[in-house]
Amino acid sequence: MAMRPPVPVPALSRRAKLVIGIVAVLLVLFSVIGTLTNVYVDYLWFDETNFTEVFWTELQTRALLFALAGVATGGLVALAVHLAYRFRPTFRPMSLEQQNLERYRQSLEPRRKVALTALGVILGLLAGAAAQGSWQTWLAWRNGTDFPGTDPEFGKNIGFFVFDLPFYRLALGFGFTIVLLALIGSVLTHYVFGGLRLQTPGQKLTGAARVQLSVLLGLFVALKAVAYWLDRYSLVYSNRGGVYTGASYTDVNALLPAKNILVVVAAICAIAFFVNIVVRNTVLPAAALGLLLVASLLIGFAYPAIVQQFVVRPSADQREAEFTSRAITSTLDAYKLNEADVEYVNYAQDQTQGADRDAAVAALRDDTETIPNARLLDPNVLSATFTARQQIRNVYGFPEKLDIDRYTVDGVTQDYVVAVRELNSSGLSGNQGSWINRHTVYTHGNGFVAAPANQVAAGQQAGEPNFTTGDLPTRGDIEVDRSQIYFGELLNNDGVDVYSVVGGTTPREFDQPEGGSDEGQINSTYDGTGGVSIGSFFRRLTYAIYYRERNFLLSGAVNDQSKVLYVRDPRDRVEKAAPFLTVDGDPYPAVVDGKIVWILDGYTTSAAYPYSEQMSLRDSTTDALTGTGTTALPDQQFNYIRNSVKATVDAYDGSVTLYAWDEQDPVLQTYMKAFPGLVQPRSDAGPELESHVRYPEDLFKLQRDILTRYHVEDPIAFYNQNDRWQVSPDPTQQAATTTTVEDDQPPYYILAQRPGDERASFQLTSALNAFERDNLSAFISASSDPGTYGEIQVLRLPGNTPYRGPRQVQNSFNTNNLIRPDITLFNSESSRAVFGNLLTLPIGDAGLLYVQPLYVQGTQENAFPLLQKVLVNYADRIGYADTLAEALDQVFGQGVGEVAVDGGTPTTPTPAPSTGGATPAPAPTGGPVDEAARDQAVTRLNDAITELGDATRAGDFARIGQAQADLQSAVQAYQAANGQSAAAPSAAPSPTG
Repeated sequence: MAMRPPVPVPALSRRAKLVIGIVAVLLVLFSVIGTLTNVYVDYLWFDETNFTEVFWTELQTRALLFALAGVATGGLVALAVHLAYRFRPTFRPMSLEQQNLERYRQSLEPRRKVALTALGVILGLLAGAAAQGSWQTWLAWRNGTDFPGTDPEFGKNIGFFVFDLPFYRLALGFGFTIVLLALIGSVLTHYVFGGLRLQTPGQKLTGAARVQLSVLLGLFVALKAVAYWLDRYSLVYSNRGGVYTGASYTDVNALLPAKNILVVVAAICAIAFFVNIVVRNTVLPAAALGLLLVASLLIGFAYPAIVQQFVVRPSADQREAEFTSRAITSTLDAYKLNEADVEYVNYAQDQTQGADRDAAVAALRDDTETIPNARLLDPNVLSATFTARQQIRNVYGFPEKLDIDRYTVDGVTQDYVVAVRELNSSGLSGNQGSWINRHTVYTHGNGFVAAPANQVAAGQQAGEPNFTTGDLPTRGDIEVDRSQIYFGELLNNDGVDVYSVVGGTTPREFDQPEGGSDEGQINSTYDGTGGVSIGSFFRRLTYAIYYRERNFLLSGAVNDQSKVLYVRDPRDRVEKAAPFLTVDGDPYPAVVDGKIVWILDGYTTSAAYPYSEQMSLRDSTTDALTGTGTTALPDQQFNYIRNSVKATVDAYDGSVTLYAWDEQDPVLQTYMKAFPGLVQPRSDAGPELESHVRYPEDLFKLQRDILTRYHVEDPIAFYNQNDRWQVSPDPTQQAATTTTVEDDQPPYYILAQRPGDERASFQLTSALNAFERDNLSAFISASSDPGTYGEIQVLRLPGNTPYRGPRQVQNSFNTNNLIRPDITLFNSESSRAVFGNLLTLPIGDAGLLYVQPLYVQGTQENAFPLLQKVLVNYADRIGYADTLAEALDQVFGQGVGEVAVDGGTPTTPTPAPSTGGATPAPAPTGGPVDEAARDQAVTRLNDAITELGDATRAGDFARIGQAQADLQSAVQAYQAANGQSAAAPSAAPSPTG
């Protein structure tokens, strides 16, 4: 048979080669310049913030892993291919198969070295790029710290599972990849160059090919033996138990012995492949490989399935009891919810839904701090109000969600709704949006704004927050020495960092309006330590390339004394300075020693804690407010978390300080070894900062989710899931829409006196319902006070008593025959009702009191909500009035509200009118309905609401005050015409009446 002539390989022309070469060089050049610019800009940021140790440690670790993985993968695979070529047969049988392969051999021969080098380089680059992303796994393994306990099955320190096992898995994965790629490359090379002959009669493998492939297959199966060995430890993450995470009865009694057997079988199989080098008999390794396959199917799959089906399932709760108990203990430890951290209190066990009113009145009289501090201002609602009253100029803005903090003023501690007046670059309009104005003139915000959360203003500003600190320049009861805000939450627009060029001899930065003038302004020049100097031409060129902005080189606003501020969002700064931390989604501003700082919570997490339930970080922390003022956490799995770090970011100079808040956390200790000096001891924080520390919301949401199941410590009861709780859906969303909303109710910060405590504490709270029911089952709170920080109290309500949950209380408000007509009136063409946060307040040992503010907001542009009513629920009684004191009077009797709110002289309360059980009413009703008067009142209501909207847009405070007074008068007239008798409203809805 004649041999086919080889097919010629098309050659490129000289011009084509030149063009391709130039394009390739340019692509490489631009890529290199872009990469080096990014790295250099990163370095300058770390140098400016004094965190260069983080930069170099991360860079060196990435480079080390890139080199190790790249050289190992590219080098070993290239070596295997080279050896396959090196020991190719000199003579090949003249078969049709070999004739067809000849043209490929002729094409590869002249380019063999280039192809082999390219193969090694490409595989090395890909492997290095994959490996360098695991730099934290490497650092954790190198610096791993022992945990205080061991796992119950293998007796290994928990640090082995958290730090060592992930690295061993990583190394094993690269081992498999290298051997598999080398095997594929060797098989292809032997086939092309005649060492492997699939279609040629006679011997299929040359001796050299058999040796090389036997060695590679032996290594692959040996690695499989190691994988089986590590699989034994991975059983602590099994989900076979169904309702818990961890090694189950079947895993321990069937799968674990199977894994041990498979380790031995795989080792024997690997030895058989190595023996084949000498014996030269393919039957032996083939039989060993078949044995491994059969064993993995029979004892690794079939046997555990039989045990699960016929031994465990008929009495699963009994069989799994020991392992369920392990999971409960480990999960509570992993989420810091063990006995040392959580106090369970059997609350109101001797009360019924028709709770003793006299006991409640006595509790209200004794508890002198909870009701006076009841929060009427909802930080999730009032952003528009803060903007309308404190924005001052369009270049400023407030976040969509405000924050709650507490301050001690004149010896009295109370919680405040707080915010900073930030630069809002998205609000710039017209010529304000030019590069010069956007980046060199409008560079910062100015001012701290605070309003006591338990009161509103009186007079013409009735229903508005009582701003005790605000305006420009900042003045009030909270002293601020430096009010400029160069770093804040609004300086990150949809992930795009807003940079500013500051500094210079001539003040050009807009700082604040001058006096009361609408035109005059005061300019300033940044003189803080933050920012990267761009005085040199090389620095300006660097940032011109980085931001793709030529004005860094051409604009006269950029001079020898200029600095550029970037990475200005507090979360971004902390995550960049400490990349091993997950940062809470809600930073908040605080005045500490006269400076405005952002306070953030940093979490250390792991997904490798044995026997602990895996959760999704994003799903578990998402509630009704996520994405509307709070940032969603990363979508990653984890099963261990600690609030290990408190961080501060100075709002003026951007300096980042990290404090070790949980100094016993082994994960934090591990990274402190990797980054020495990065995190400061907790003792350096100082009492002023500690007085503003809050228990973090995202951690609390995770913990309350865990407690809905793991409050049950009896393993059989836990397995049967007969006492589960759940987080209530947010009732305020359901009140505002007609659709069914399933978002969780967010937790709320309150200043209240917990049952058993002698004074009020600042705490984060949440109500928990029975599973798939709206009845209340528990109330959970976490203390933020320095002396009791992190202590969690769970009030267990009687399981046989139908206490109302938040959604049921909200429904009773919406359907109440006095409240419903007002809501209908408020929800008109020119206004809408806005329900504030529904707070749950324990009243001594007498039960739970619900308090909710009701706002009215116009539908016109720039309208803002005003507090109009306060709703109260206790047991089956509802209060609805202009003030909290009046609403309490309607529930508990005349005079109780004043005592509870003001701490006045106790009087004998007048009994509250009976509500008739299931249909409560805040006040007696009666009298005929005067339809003509009611229609006239509706007309007055509409006129007052329209006037209020017009006055608001005009900014006429006198008209606003008169319109609010007319609105209240019209509401009274409507109630009277409707045959309702209600307490007359005071001049302003305030807790003090």
